[in-house]
Amino acid sequence: MSERIFLFGASGHCKVVLDAARRQGHVVEAVFDDNPALAGKELMGRPIIGGREALLQWSRQTGIVHGLVAIGQNGPREAVARWLLESGMALASVVHPHAVLADGILPGPGSVVMAGVVINTDTAIGGNVIINTGATVDHDCVVDDLVHIGPGCHLCGGVRVGPGTLIGAGSTVIPGLTIGRNVLIGAGSTVIRDLPDGARVAGSPARALP
Repeated sequence: MSERIFLFGASGHCKVVLDAARRQGHVVEAVFDDNPALAGKELMGRPIIGGREALLQWSRQTGIVHGLVAIGQNGPREAVARWLLESGMALASVVHPHAVLADGILPGPGSVVMAGVVINTDTAIGGNVIINTGATVDHDCVVDDLVHIGPGCHLCGGVRVGPGTLIGAGSTVIPGLTIGRNVLIGAGSTVIRDLPDGARVAGSPARALP
């Protein structure tokens, strides 16, 4: 269903989110960012109006309360999303029309699924998740809130990913593993064993970073 929405976070990632939102049929009315140097500029033809206070005023004037936090970093994305909800806003989700989602899969509020993504059957996707360009998430996976799955990643069947985890571009997680919360997996890694909360790994096979 198309909506009139705003985006928060005028970055390169925001450009990709904006394009996906338009292709899905959403109308992106404006972009907001806390960097005062960006106020008054444009991003892909949409005005960057200002930061959080400007958003509150604009929302009251327009009646638009649905938006999406277009920030790639998990921590800042969480902070802004929490502020939006506390301010009475609602989180939209965006699924690029060239993503393939199995029947019944509905990403949580604030999540974005980019072009070329494949999500297979009986997988659950939480809120404020990014599944980036060309990633695949196979059957029976659980991707918790605030996870960022980088471009070209592959999660095999039955993988569970805890909240706040970042899986770097081009990484692979073999079937049935559990990845804890706030884990960092470096780009191009191959994960072959469970990872505890807060682990930082890279390589093929993935090993703990110093």
